Amino acid sequence: MDTTQLLRGVLDAAVLAVVGAEDGYGYDVLRRLRAGGLTEVGDASVYGTLRRLYAAGALTSYVVPSEEGPHRKYYGITPAGRAQLETQTKDWGTFADTVTALLETGARP
Repeated sequence: MDTTQLLRGVLDAAVLAVVGAEDGYGYDVLRRLRAGGLTEVGDASVYGTLRRLYAAGALTSYVVPSEEGPHRKYYGITPAGRAQLETQTKDWGTFADTVTALLETGARP
């Protein structure tokens, strides 16, 4: 199944969840999303989502020097980001329950 369209609807929540668990730099967030099962998520999608969430005030950022190359820009979640994650988590649960019920019953009354 091509999950590209599904990812677009939940990538914000997934990124917020990963960063909410632990601050991370772009590639680290991407790696954790893939390790969590979102194997088809693209690099550009994750980096774009991080920039957009930062611009919206859901994430904060700070730079950490690296001994292995250029400095890394880490992202952390803000209180607004935690509130957004909580809302999106509830919305996802409701949506997933609804779709599951439709798939199981075929929308029988």
